[in-house]
Amino acid sequence: MSQTPPPTQDASPAPVEEPVRTEEPTQVVEPLPAPEVETPAPEATEATEAEAPAPTVEPSPPAKPRPSPAALAAKPGPRPGPRPGPRPTAAAPAPPVDPEAHARAAAFGRVDTDGTVFVVETAGERAVGQVPGSTGDDALALYVRRFLDLEAKVTLFAARLSTSDLSLKEIDQTLVALTDEVAEPAAVGDLDGLRARLDELREVAATRKQAVEAERAAARERALGERTAIVEQAEKIASTDPERIQWKPAGEQLRQLLDTWKEAQRTGPRLERGVEDALWKRFSHARTTFDRERRHHFAQLEARNTEAKAAKEAIVTEAETLSTSTDWGATAGAYRDLMTRWKAAGRAARSVDDALWARFRTAQEQFFAARDAQSAQVDAEFQANLAVKLDLLTEAEALLPVKDLEAAKTALRSIQARWEQAGKVPRAEIQRIEARLRAVEKAVRDSEDARWRRTNPETRARAEGMVAQLTAAIAGLEADLAKATEAGNTRKAEELRAALTARQAWLSQAEQAAADARG
Repeated sequence: MSQTPPPTQDASPAPVEEPVRTEEPTQVVEPLPAPEVETPAPEATEATEAEAPAPTVEPSPPAKPRPSPAALAAKPGPRPGPRPGPRPTAAAPAPPVDPEAHARAAAFGRVDTDGTVFVVETAGERAVGQVPGSTGDDALALYVRRFLDLEAKVTLFAARLSTSDLSLKEIDQTLVALTDEVAEPAAVGDLDGLRARLDELREVAATRKQAVEAERAAARERALGERTAIVEQAEKIASTDPERIQWKPAGEQLRQLLDTWKEAQRTGPRLERGVEDALWKRFSHARTTFDRERRHHFAQLEARNTEAKAAKEAIVTEAETLSTSTDWGATAGAYRDLMTRWKAAGRAARSVDDALWARFRTAQEQFFAARDAQSAQVDAEFQANLAVKLDLLTEAEALLPVKDLEAAKTALRSIQARWEQAGKVPRAEIQRIEARLRAVEKAVRDSEDARWRRTNPETRARAEGMVAQLTAAIAGLEADLAKATEAGNTRKAEELRAALTARQAWLSQAEQAAADARG
């Protein structure tokens, strides 16, 4: 910042600070201009509102009236450069100034007899400018206003520092600008207090910067975790067994991971170059591995498809050759073998496989349709035979239950002979009527087996021998029971009675078995 030198004793008129109108500050980083020096016109003997000296740095139109120092004190602080748009022909009203704030700031300044304005600081007095012909508040007004503008900037910065989301760059730039502005400004006010307040804000800004740095470090840590998770997920996909992986969904998932990576680079915090490069190499390697395995898989698949296509074309050719055969049994077996070979051949390309399967099914259906048509014709001829066999079944089932075994056997042999003479029946009825006849045959056979068991000589001999043994045992028990009763041996008598009762029951069963064996 430039400073107006103290007045000198020479014959030339002393320079005067040029008052320039401005608006209330909108950004705290806007620097205050150095006080400009201007030379009054020769005929000017007093700075009044109607007769103000012309500026030397930024001349105004000659016809424009200049405001007096008293009017300047009520106007906002200086602003570099002209205001945009056309200049008004008359000065706009300045915003109001707090009288108390103005008075407090003015207490730190004084005006010399020649109009030189001084500000009082801890280091001593310092000349900040000169307003010839003015003394007191009129001369201090401009410089007090400049101090109030500086104070407003510091206040605004403090408010933004505590409430706004300022970047670190904005904080640093604002601190540098304000430090320069309050170093030796051409202003009157409590500059020492303003500098002390700025020092306090510098400490607040340092704390704020530390918090921002901590937030950035945490954000970078989160971003590192997210990027690492992307890489690990890509590596997991790339390491999946090629025989088990689903290539299309896996490829789409890798593309989504790449989009997520790009979005994180574009909108997320920057990672350290070495860390990001290492993660990208892992991610790129995983994608390259996946792509290589996918190409290898589909190359092998193409080879298998070609082999399967050749095998199935041979099967289809053979099936089409057999489609006109009338050797129904052998050809049906051949088609079963062709189906087994088809399943073992593997899959060709989907479109090829579907087309070949359609040809195979057409040939197979042609053969079986011809066989079914021929079977239907034969079945119609066998309907009469079916009616005869149904009558024979009715006659055979009337033999049950078997009462006269010999008569049943004779009738069944006659029925079986006529069954064979009746001939074939429709294929769909064979199992049903054969099952009914076998049930009758089994019943007769079971009856014959039961009679044999009963009339078996060995069985009869064993039964008769058992009867004789039991009869003798019962006679001995009865004699022993009589002796025990006569002797008064009650306990032994009871035991003999129990044994006698059991032997008598066994004898009854043995006699029945012997009677059955005799027929």
